Amino acid sequence: MASIFTKIANGEIPSYKIAEDEHYFAFLDINPLAKGHTLVIPKKEVDYIFDIDDELYKGLFAFAKNVAAAIEKVMPCKRIGLTVIGLEVPHAHIHLIPINSIYDMDFKQPKLQLEAGEFESIAKNIRKAYNERM
Repeated sequence: MASIFTKIANGEIPSYKIAEDEHYFAFLDINPLAKGHTLVIPKKEVDYIFDIDDELYKGLFAFAKNVAAAIEKVMPCKRIGLTVIGLEVPHAHIHLIPINSIYDMDFKQPKLQLEAGEFESIAKNIRKAYNERM
């Protein structure tokens, strides 16, 4: 059975898409720690990130690097934090989170509650920055 992330990448479940190419997909986390919190996935469904073959793994991080640069251009922050936890969904994914301190990446924090329009606006602005970069 396909993971929720595979269904998102395939367009079966709606998302706030940031970027996509043949192998990777980036979209806003709907339970974000910060505005602009983005998930980056390989389209190939692999549960554990260290089980991804080397070429796809390198490409995933290169894709995430470009997405992070776009987020940083749009969202006010000191850095883009990166984490891979890998327990929430059985599909390898990278969290890119705009941060101003290390504590901004504490997943015990309450998640932001954003309206659909705000998600759409954030995604549009990051997507525009991404496309300008590419």
